Amino acid sequence: MSLDVVLEAAASPPSDRSETIPYGAHLTDGGCRFHVWAPDHADVSVVVDGARHPLAAAGDGTHAGEVAGVRAGARYGFAFGDGEDVFPDPASRFQPDGPHGLSAVVDPAGFAWSDAGWSGIDLSGQVIMEVHVGTFTEAGTWAAAAERLPDLADVGVTVIEMMPVNEFPGRFGWGYDGVGLYAPTRLYGEPDDLRRFVDRAHALGIAVILDVVYNHLGPDGNFVPRFGKSIFRDRRNDWGDVLNFDEGDVGPLRRFFIENAAYWIREFHFDGLRLDATQEIHDASPVHIIAEVTAAARAAAGGRRIIVVGENEPQNNVLLADPAKGGCGLDALWNDDFHHSAHVALTGRREAYYSDYDGGAREIADSLAFGFLMQGQRSSWQKNPRGTPVLRTPPMRFISFLENHDQVANSAAGQRLTELAQPGRLRALTAVMLLGPQTPMLWQGQEFAASAPFLFFADHGGDVGEGARRGRREFLAQFPSLIGAELDDPVAEDTFRRCILDWRERETHARVVAFHRDLLRLRREDPVLRLQGSAGVLASSDGDLAIIRLLGEDAGDDRLMVVNLGPDAPAPISAPLIAPPDRQGWRLVWSSEDPAYGGGGTPADPFGADWCFPGDSTLLFAGVSSR
Repeated sequence: MSLDVVLEAAASPPSDRSETIPYGAHLTDGGCRFHVWAPDHADVSVVVDGARHPLAAAGDGTHAGEVAGVRAGARYGFAFGDGEDVFPDPASRFQPDGPHGLSAVVDPAGFAWSDAGWSGIDLSGQVIMEVHVGTFTEAGTWAAAAERLPDLADVGVTVIEMMPVNEFPGRFGWGYDGVGLYAPTRLYGEPDDLRRFVDRAHALGIAVILDVVYNHLGPDGNFVPRFGKSIFRDRRNDWGDVLNFDEGDVGPLRRFFIENAAYWIREFHFDGLRLDATQEIHDASPVHIIAEVTAAARAAAGGRRIIVVGENEPQNNVLLADPAKGGCGLDALWNDDFHHSAHVALTGRREAYYSDYDGGAREIADSLAFGFLMQGQRSSWQKNPRGTPVLRTPPMRFISFLENHDQVANSAAGQRLTELAQPGRLRALTAVMLLGPQTPMLWQGQEFAASAPFLFFADHGGDVGEGARRGRREFLAQFPSLIGAELDDPVAEDTFRRCILDWRERETHARVVAFHRDLLRLRREDPVLRLQGSAGVLASSDGDLAIIRLLGEDAGDDRLMVVNLGPDAPAPISAPLIAPPDRQGWRLVWSSEDPAYGGGGTPADPFGADWCFPGDSTLLFAGVSSR
């Protein structure tokens, strides 16, 4: 399928008030039109509120037909031939009883949006927070999460990256084992509750992007193969069967996923997508499915601007490249290298995939100046080259983080860095992330030092549940320190409940909140930090000191960031980056050792005769005469 076809399909006006996607149930003036892809069946019927209605073949393995009198809320499913089994719609907009129940007809045009003035976002200046709705509040709903949005706006968060919300089985889960790709999970509320959340976020100036999973489908409640077995290849990845995007007649299947991306943007006003584990989305077609998904999402936004972010463990630069040059056109990639190096610096842990990093000042400096640390060098852990060149890529196109859902869960007991790291060093590296030129991402609760762990949890029973336990043990076995450790049971409800944030800690940890608020205000208001390195980033190291020069548009406006990952240290007077831009010296703008944040204080004269950089600190300087 060509990119032109995708854009044309995405931009075409709907044929009736709800037919914005080519599959599923679409309300009409007289009833409801049903459209399903079922290439393995010649005889397909839709069963609505118990009554069976045959559908007509509509080409490309699809079947369609209209049923009079059907209204929003009607329950339906599909049956094949004379069979008695009724299966939920693969493109269902809502599964009130979960993935094993019947689908519900939804009117997507019934919600009254109030965000007509919202023009969307681009990447510049954004501060992301990753959120898992089920543990974000005690209630675990979109309605309850919306009540906390003012707190995020107050601290300076501008984008919420919402972990997957497509329908998945059980009472709790991360969402990456989804099976109903078009249905917001009933666990968090009804579809309009999600719309209401996004609408409220926009009113507060916060964008919302959605984490989507196009590399596999979950093992429980996945009925798509009953409609067409060609959806999968004859191979598996770490999570399940690999989706088939390039073998045989895959046009309708590709469209199913391409339209899914457009659907979330169009019907729920999401401001973009985060594509999960893109290295496991396999496609040898002339135009990669990721490029088509990204183009369709942008087209669906119409006049709004959106961002598309990717996770890619091999750090492949083709994802960021211009589609006209064979790339996929993503806006940014997660920067695992920054996380891994910072994690070693904070915890001393150098096992498994951390073994390629030393957590030293050079790595911290290089990650800010060059993006990925691994750009094709041989990984001692993977025994192969890792990464691709990104030396000319703008820093803002890398998402930097100290915590995310995966990395917190990969500690022995889902521990956050507040439990694993020394406070001064954690403040120092948090400042590096929030003041640095890359796009920062916080994990939920990080801004108030939440004590709740984040563990792997999935409400599966039987063989699937045992598989979840076994898979978790096998994954964590790469860490020698965890071999034989007693792990929390991922299918136990208590494991999930222990991960719920306690928002009372936002008051008791007010100093931590102020620390993050001050940093993000400085990032937002400082004229050089706002540039995010677009005028240039220079970096060097001297022992435990990482020295980063953020260039201003005028030579006199440079900012100097010094990160000390060791004990108190004198200024290395021979380091060129230390030299002030106007020979009038530097003035201290901000220090992670400010007593207001729990630090031990910073000398008043930054470059006096007895000056030294405090241990485990980050200091930001501006020229004496700069803005």
